[in-house]
Amino acid sequence: MAISVLIVEDDPFIAMDIESAVAEELGAEAELVVVESVAEANRAATKKFSCALLDIDVVGGKTYDIASALQKRGTPIAFVSGSAPHEVPPQLRTARFLRKPFSTREIVAFVLAAVGTARAKTA
Repeated sequence: MAISVLIVEDDPFIAMDIESAVAEELGAEAELVVVESVAEANRAATKKFSCALLDIDVVGGKTYDIASALQKRGTPIAFVSGSAPHEVPPQLRTARFLRKPFSTREIVAFVLAAVGTARAKTA
């Protein structure tokens, strides 16, 4: 299975940081889909992803519905946000929460763990 990562982030500089950290770690085999709005994320989320990194507040609203849909399909998700973890709805609190400012090491560790899980499921 190819590795694919959904990144939902409306700040272009933060999106580039996340994208480059993940690309550097996973290499050319990974497909990274970067979107900045709820509408784009909803369209992208119809695909199967190895994992997803979601800012909470993006263009067009919050990503909670997208997170919920991804979790229902078994996609590991992490919120990458300046919001507080207690603001996340109770049903989504099992998701990893990486508070901004984050370290790219935290991002990469989450993605590697999620990708390892995805690889194990298809093996």
